[in-house]
Amino acid sequence: MSTPTLDRTTEPKQSIAHRLYTGDIAYNFIGRRKIWYTISAIALIISIAALLIRGLDLGIEFRGGADFQVPTAVTATSVGDYRSAVLGTGISNLDSTVVTTVGNSKVQIQTRALNVAEQTTVRAAIAKQAGKTSDDVAYQIIGPSWGTQITQQAALALVVFLVLVGLLIWIYFRDAKMSIAALGALLHDLIITVGIYALVGFTVTPATMIGVLTILGYSLYDTVVVFDKIRENVAAMEINKVTYSEAANHAVNQVLVRSLNTTIIGVLPVAALLFAGVFVLGSGPLEDLGLALFVGMIAGAYSSIFIASPLLTQLREREPEMKAHRERVERRRKTAEARSTYRTTVIDVPTGAEASVATGKPADGAKSVDAEKPTFTVTTVTAPVATQETQSAVGADSQAEEPLPVDSDDDESTPPRVPSPPRAQPSKQPRNRRNR
Repeated sequence: MSTPTLDRTTEPKQSIAHRLYTGDIAYNFIGRRKIWYTISAIALIISIAALLIRGLDLGIEFRGGADFQVPTAVTATSVGDYRSAVLGTGISNLDSTVVTTVGNSKVQIQTRALNVAEQTTVRAAIAKQAGKTSDDVAYQIIGPSWGTQITQQAALALVVFLVLVGLLIWIYFRDAKMSIAALGALLHDLIITVGIYALVGFTVTPATMIGVLTILGYSLYDTVVVFDKIRENVAAMEINKVTYSEAANHAVNQVLVRSLNTTIIGVLPVAALLFAGVFVLGSGPLEDLGLALFVGMIAGAYSSIFIASPLLTQLREREPEMKAHRERVERRRKTAEARSTYRTTVIDVPTGAEASVATGKPADGAKSVDAEKPTFTVTTVTAPVATQETQSAVGADSQAEEPLPVDSDDDESTPPRVPSPPRAQPSKQPRNRRNR
C-alpha cells in the first residue's frame, strides 16, 4: 500500500486579512460613498429630531434639585421601596425622582428643587422607610446656577478639544483637508451619541460627559490610523499609476480588519458595563457611562471608515493637481487598452545568402536578383488583453513607443496584406570595370 505524499509546491491558503492588505480582494468603500452618506444622514436626522422633540433628561447636576442620602441595608427591592415612599407623600411633580444605591449600605434619592415644607415631608418619608430619624437623612440642595456653570465649562472644553485636535492633525499630516474630514467625523459621532440619549431617555450626568469625551478620543485614534495609511499609499500613487481614490480605498481595505478587531475588543467590556448598569444596578453612573461609550465606539469605528475617508477623498479630488493626475492615469490606461487590440504584420525578408540557398543560384549580379525573387514569410501578431500589470507599466508618453513583443498567432480568418517585394538595386560591376 503506497503512502500518500504531500504536495509541497501548493501554496498555503492566505487569510482574508492578508488578501485585503495585498489588494487581492477589495471592497469599493470610496466609490460607494453616497450610500454611506445616506445612512449617516438618516441617523443624523433621527438624532436631531429626537433632541428637538423629546429633549435630554438632564441630571440633577445640570438642572438643580434636592439630594437625599440615608444609611440603610441595601436589598433587591430598595430602589422601588424608596421611590414609592417619596411618591406616596402626595407632592406634585416627583415623577422624575431618581433612586440609586451607593454600595451596600446607603440609598440616594434625587428629586426636583423643593421648598422648606416639601423638603421636611420627603425627608420624613425617607427616614420612615429606612427606620431612622429625620436627622439621619442627609440633605443637600443643588442650585441650577451650578449646573449652568458646569454646562458652560463642558461646552468650552469641547470647543478647545476640537480646535486642538484640528491643529494637531494639520501639523502631523501637513494637510488641512485631513483636519476637516476628521472634525466632521467627530461631530457625526457626537450628534448620534447625544441623539441616542434623547431616544432612550437616559439621564445626562457628569458620567455621560466623561463617556462622550472618551469616545471622541477613540474615534480620533481610529481616524488617524486610517489617514496614516492613506498618506503612505498616496506617496506611492505616481509609481503605482493609481488615482487618489484608488489609493485611499486600498488603505481603507488594509486597515479594515484591524479596525474591526479593535472595535470588537473595545465594545465587549463596555457592553458588559452597560448590562450591569441597566439590568443589575437599575440606574446610576454605570449605565450613563456605558451607553455613551457603547454608542460612541461603534459610531467612531463607522465614521472613520465610511465618513472620514470618503470625505477626505472627495475634498482632495477637487484639487487641480489631483485632477491632472487622474487625467494622466486615465490617458495611460486608454493607451494600454488600445495596445491590447493592436495588430501588426511582420514580414521576414531573406538576405542574399538565404535567397541563394532557397533558389539554388548565386545571389551576386543584377541578373540573378531580377530573375529569381526571394520568398517572404508573413506573420500576423496580435497583442494580448491588457492586464493591471501592463497598464501600470505604460508611461505618460507611451504613444510614441514601439509595441511590446508578443507571441505570434496566425489568423486564418483575415488574410494578411503582403507588400510587394523590394526592388533589386542595379549592379555596380560595370561602373567598377570602367573605373578600372
